[in-house]
Amino acid sequence: MSEICEIIIVKNKKFRCYFDLCLQIIGGKWKPMILYHLSLDNILRFGELRRKMPDITERMLTKQFRELEADGVINRKVYQQVPPKVEYSLKTLGKNLIPILAELREWGEQYEKYLLDQ
Repeated sequence: MSEICEIIIVKNKKFRCYFDLCLQIIGGKWKPMILYHLSLDNILRFGELRRKMPDITERMLTKQFRELEADGVINRKVYQQVPPKVEYSLKTLGKNLIPILAELREWGEQYEKYLLDQ
């Protein structure tokens, strides 16, 4: 039987294991898709990403962007112009996630085949 891991607190993150910490950063429905689209296009504006993900609300996209930025995964660049222009891109930590996300996508393809064979 495995033991329960102790709680670790580092800055504003509270976790029991590294898997828990990772899921806090990239878990959920939208964050992996945001990271995936940024990996394909390198730089995206809010509206561009919103069009690529039509089911996400503006409020949720804003929330996810803020969390990913606060966690050091994406970069937000604001241009001082009218109308305002903001671009999002992956930081090194975000780029390091891409092979992992690619593996998850591949697993999804395999699972689709499994479902079709049922």
